[in-house]
This record gives sequence, C-alpha cells and structure tokens, in this order.
Amino acid sequence: MAINFDLSPEQAGLQKAARSFADDRLSLVEGVIAPLPTPEARFAAIKPFYQDMVDAGFMKALVPVEYGGTAVPSLDFALAAEELTRVDINVPTALLGTGLGLQPIIHFGTAEQKAQFLPPFAGSEPLLAAWAFTETSGGANFDSSDPSTGVQTFARLDGDEWVINGDKHFTTNGCGFDGNGAALISVLCRTDLTLPPRESLAVIVVPGDTPGIKVESYIDTMGHRATISPRITFTDVRVPAGNLIGAPGDGIEIARKTFNWTSSLIGAACVGRMRAAFDYAFEFAKTDKRSGPVPIIDYQNVGYMLVDIKTRIEAARYFTWKACDLYDKTNGADEELGHMVKVFASELSVQVVYDTMRVVGVNSYGDQTPIAAIMEDVLCFPVYDGGNMGVRRRQLHALLKSADYDPMESSAGIAAI
Repeated sequence: MAINFDLSPEQAGLQKAARSFADDRLSLVEGVIAPLPTPEARFAAIKPFYQDMVDAGFMKALVPVEYGGTAVPSLDFALAAEELTRVDINVPTALLGTGLGLQPIIHFGTAEQKAQFLPPFAGSEPLLAAWAFTETSGGANFDSSDPSTGVQTFARLDGDEWVINGDKHFTTNGCGFDGNGAALISVLCRTDLTLPPRESLAVIVVPGDTPGIKVESYIDTMGHRATISPRITFTDVRVPAGNLIGAPGDGIEIARKTFNWTSSLIGAACVGRMRAAFDYAFEFAKTDKRSGPVPIIDYQNVGYMLVDIKTRIEAARYFTWKACDLYDKTNGADEELGHMVKVFASELSVQVVYDTMRVVGVNSYGDQTPIAAIMEDVLCFPVYDGGNMGVRRRQLHALLKSADYDPMESSAGIAAI
C-alpha cells in the first residue's frame, strides 16, 4: 500500500473542531491573563478555559478506554495540538502536563493502580496531574550511575507507607489551580541513596493534597505566561506502599517512556506557534508598504523569506506526523524519531519566529504585534520537557552507540514493539 498523508474524515473533523475551539475560546486567553501580575494568578485565570477543554473531551482523550477515556492516538492528538497551540500555548500545556503525570500509570501501573487513579480524569472535573521529574539541582543526569549524584529525592519504606523527602521544580501543574496541589503528582525519586538508579530509581504516585507537600515558590517564565512552574518540597510525605509504580529501578525506563509521549506532541506545539508567527507576517507582508509604493511581499527578499519559513513549517509538521504514527504503531516503544522531532522542531521554531521578525521589522520587537510574545514562547521549547542538550540528544547518542542500532529501522516504520 502506498504511503498516504491524507487525513481520514474523522481526523479532518477533529482538526476542524480543534481549530474552531481555539478560535472561539482560546483566543480569549491572552486578554484575560495579560493584566495579571503573577504566574499563580495567571494560571488560576485559565481554569475556565481548561474546563472548556475538559468539556470538549480533550482530557478524556488521554485516558484508556477501559478506564472511561477515549484514548485518542498520538497522531490525532498532534492534529488537535497544532490547532490549539496556534492560538494559545498555556491551556494546552496544562493538558500536556496532566498527560505527563498520567503516563507512568498508563504504561507501567497495575490494573488496580489504573482503576484507582485514571477514571477521575475521564470525568467532568478540571483535574490536573503533574510529573515531578526535575531536581532543583537539574534533571539532565537523573540516571547518573554515581549514587551521590542525580536524583536525590528519597523515599523510604516505613511499614506499609512510603515516606518521601526532596525538592523539585518546574513541576508543571503541581500546585493545582488554587495552590493546594494537583489531583496527583507522579514523583521520580530514589528508594535507596546508596544504590545507583538502575537499582533504586522509582516513581510513586502522590495525591497533591497530601500533608508535607509545600509550594515554596513560583518561577516566572519569559513565555508560557500562564503555564505554572512551581518549586515543591516534600517533607515526610506519606503515601501507601501500593502507590509505587513498578519496582525500584524501573524509574529509568518509566522516565524514558514518559518523555517519549511528549516528544512529537511538542513538535506539534512548535508547528502551532510557528504558524501563528507566519500567519501574522504573511498578512503583514501582503498589506503593509513600509512607506513604499507596493506591499512588501512584492519584493524578492521578503517573498523568498516567506517561502523558506513556510517550507520549514511543512517539514516540521510531516516529521511530527511520522513520529506520532510510529509512536502509535509501536505502543510508545520508538525513541528515535520522537526525540529527533523534539530537537528539530523546537530549534527550528526559534529560527522561524526570528525570521518572521525580520520580515516585519522593528515593530515585531514591541507590543504592536504578537511576534515578540511568540518568540518568548518558542524559546522555551529547546530547553524544557527534557532539554535538547541534557536529555534528548543524550538519549539519541546512546541509541547511536548501541550495538544493534539500525539507521533505517525508524524510517521504515518497523521499530520493534
């Protein structure tokens, strides 16, 4: 059968519905958050829009069918994500953060754990989940073989409870909309600080209102202005022993597979933000003369630059689709294309938005156009959610060094499940 890039009627319908939702509802987000002075106030203000996404079925799409969800494939999710992030990055990022928090349970939880933790996220409440991955000292060396380095958040078993102590930051959604904690937080920790991660790294599910969890502060980021990035401390936080996902030592694989899910979806978000910048620059070039005799699109330097920008966006989109398709076909086992998409699309987005600034000129650097704010958003993509240098390229490098690496395997779509 020939390779086919045509969307099915269902996919085209999903894309259209996401576009309409973004235009009708998410277009209002910027006006709501712009006057608010703090990240926590801006995050609280997007709760009604997040509720709208829940009502529209976007959160239910994260949950497996057997636990009340609709389990939308990664490729379909990417089609919607591009349309949503074209208009607003903040509310879709809250949804992505919830998906991150649920991924360890979806892929590694027991049937009992899935039945306990997942069904509420298929309901009508605007619940948040979080992935507490990054130590305040950094996350790149989370799997360091030296027990004295890497993850230092520690969980000790005390009878039938885990007792957790440690510090995390950039814990998207971790504070909840009201500052009292997300519905659940999947915490990457060590069960024995004398043992290397392959024997001690673990993930434990913690309800966000558990005593001992404290939001110490909020990081006020340049872009993603209503995406919350709290620093959270865990002090003698007690949860049932049954909240451990997998076994000690499984944390490395859980973290890898969790980030596999977000890789290509971030590619879709990058395409969405690039489109927003291109759409503005394109319309500007067609209508603004810059005191000259004709619209600036008539000049080759502008026209050629717009051609290059559009070409890059198309390349990023289809690379994203390919990676999502392979993720779906391998049940998340493929690592290569997803990481490559995250690196490629995130770094490309910075160049693309910069080039739209060159088209528009100095006005793009102020508040007269949306492009400066879009640039602040895309600058985040290469360094968050497993930074391109510390995590993504390192994982790709490890693949290249493996004895059984086949350079053509992912391109053929035959990665082993």
